[in-house]
Amino acid sequence: MSFQAYLDAAEKKTGHTPQQLVDQAHARGFGPATKAGDILAWLAEDHGLGRGHGMALVHVIKNGPGIGDKHVGSTGVHRDESDTLRLDGIADRWSEEAVVHWAAAGLGQGLKL
Repeated sequence: MSFQAYLDAAEKKTGHTPQQLVDQAHARGFGPATKAGDILAWLAEDHGLGRGHGMALVHVIKNGPGIGDKHVGSTGVHRDESDTLRLDGIADRWSEEAVVHWAAAGLGQGLKL
């Protein structure tokens, strides 16, 4: 499972975009110095997330959306398309991808990103 897929699955489970969860965490005072266990406990208690999805969120809460490029462009199961994770939510990303696809096909004139 890719890093982005963990964040997307957490969004589906909680109904909150990754950015909303990051904002909630920061509002609680969680940040770079916070222990992962403290963040994981909050994610489990308030959002029902387990360790795998929780650790993906721990990374972005503590470090932001950047990840290493080890799996970027690879063909393995852990591949990611970019070294920057999307935190804005599945719906926003799908909308952008649909507009680009429609534009390439000559459809959807007048739609904006």
